[in-house]
This record gives sequence, C-alpha cells and structure tokens, in this order.
Amino acid sequence: MLTFTIRRLVLSIPTLLFISLVIFLLLNLAPGDPMANVPITVPDEVKQRMREALGLGESVYVRFYKWMVQFFWIEPQVLIDHYFGTTFSEGKLRVISWQTRSPVMDIVVQRLPQTLWVVGMSYVVGVLIALPIGIISAYRQYSVFDQVGTFISMLGFSVPTFFTGVLLIVIFSVKLGWFPSIYDTTLVVNSWETFLAQLRQMVMPVFVLALYNASQISRFMRASMLDNLNQDYVRTARAKGLSEKVVVLVHVLRNSMIPVVTVIALGVPQVFGGAIITEQVFKVNGIGQLLITSLQANDLPMVQTLTFIFALLIVLFNLIADVLYGVLDPRIRYD
Repeated sequence: MLTFTIRRLVLSIPTLLFISLVIFLLLNLAPGDPMANVPITVPDEVKQRMREALGLGESVYVRFYKWMVQFFWIEPQVLIDHYFGTTFSEGKLRVISWQTRSPVMDIVVQRLPQTLWVVGMSYVVGVLIALPIGIISAYRQYSVFDQVGTFISMLGFSVPTFFTGVLLIVIFSVKLGWFPSIYDTTLVVNSWETFLAQLRQMVMPVFVLALYNASQISRFMRASMLDNLNQDYVRTARAKGLSEKVVVLVHVLRNSMIPVVTVIALGVPQVFGGAIITEQVFKVNGIGQLLITSLQANDLPMVQTLTFIFALLIVLFNLIADVLYGVLDPRIRYD
C-alpha cells in the first residue's frame, strides 16, 4: 500500500503540471483585455505601464513559470504566515487579482469559510442521510420505504437546485418568514445568539444542497447493496449461522462501500469549489460566486488559481479513494 501511494504521488506531479499548462494556455487564449475597463482618457503610455505591472508584457512561458513558482512556493509561505503569524514571506511577489488588485490567495482564504459553512455542511449532512437510506432501501427492496425513498431521490436529483432554492425562499422566507432569504456574510459568530442566527440562515441552502447530494449517493448505495446481497458469500455467511445484522452491516456493507467511496471522494472537491448556482440564489459570498465574478471580469489570475485548486483537489481525492479501496476490501492488492 505504501509503495502504491508513493508511486501515485510521483505520477501526480506530471499530471498536475500538464493540467496547469492546459489551464494557463486556454485562459490566455480566451478573448478579453484587462485594460478594457480603463477609461479612454488614460494615456496609452500609462496603459502600457499598467500592462507591464500586471506582467502582460512578458512571454507566455515566462508568465507560466512565474505563476507556478508563486502558486507552489510563495503562496504556501503566505498561508503559513497568515495562520502562524510569522514573517517568512514578507516582501515576496504574490499572484495579484486583476479585478481587485489584491493577492489572489488572500481573497480565497476570505471566501473559503463561507463555502465550508454552507456547502461543506450540506455535503456532510447529505452523506449521513444517503447511506442509511440506501442501505435500508436495498435490504427492504420494493417496500413502502424503498418506494418513498426512490421517489424523493429522483425528485431531488432531477429538480434543479435553483428551482428548489427559489421555492424555499418563497415559502419559508416570503410567506412564513421563518428564515432569511439572503445569507449575511458579515455575520460574526461570537455568541449564542449569533450562532443561532448563523444556523437559521444556513438551513435553506444546506437543505437544497443536501437533498441533491443525498439523492445521488443514496442511489449508488442502494444499487451497490443490491449487487452484493445476492452474492454467494452472503448465502455462505447466513448458512454459517451469522446474524442478519452481522451479514448486512459487516460483510455486505463493507464490500458495497467500494464504489460509493469513489462517488463521495470525488464529490469532496465540489465542496471547495462551492455550489455556484445555490450561492447565487442565496447570495452566499463563497468560492463559487467568486469564480463567476472573476469570469465576468476577465480576471485571469483568479480564474487560473481557482481552477487549478479544483484540479489539485480532484487528483488528491482520487488518490484517497484508491487507498480506501484497499482498506475496505482486503482482496485488493496494489503491490
């Protein structure tokens, strides 16, 4: 297992380099100019100096090299400084957003807590709801519980989140007035009252995303459980006198979790990417909304950094899913 993990980590390096090159080239080939919003009264020589300050006067390969050095070397140092209070990276060159003229990673760090509060919590809630529903639906196939669970899952998976979000706002905010319709990103949790206020404004966006995530994962869990319930090793375990609880929760569940782990692990990067549509509906000032505003403003450094962070997380959690395969199923060997 250790050899496999090291080998995958080594192979991920050229993979990430290739992904970063593709992202950089595609975004640089996209139409648009950061100087387009500069007033026409600004002299051309001033615009030229502004372009040079943004690094646009250099060749493509030089800008790519600087971006990679800043992302993998300078920005991690800055994050260490942010959390540990050191001055190790003082004076270092940063990746600067064209839209705000602020360091990109500082803006990401500011937006990330809002995304984790809403999208992260919704994913955890969705997984905790989906796994027992999928297990019970498979064990009691075609029962009333299975029929209701299938109907709700199909409804939650097929109805778009922007419709569900607007529907909840109309019912619970406009009609009933139970929950706020807009997420207050300026709220600071420093007391019991502010904590309850944070929970109230999280209820609707968390419910919308949890319903969508639970609908998908529960279907995978049910299908995987049904495949394993009819296997020969299950009949053998029952013939040996094992209790039904041990057969289902130990033998069947462990083998059924292998494909589900892939779905859960690959869904984790979406948490950090944010739910773009839901964040727009509830005005959550998170990573997803940041990506949309950066695309609209043609802020290439911000878009490049966010896109590459998503790719990095996908490669990382693919590795974690492969390692968990060997943990869940001892028959799998990587050596």
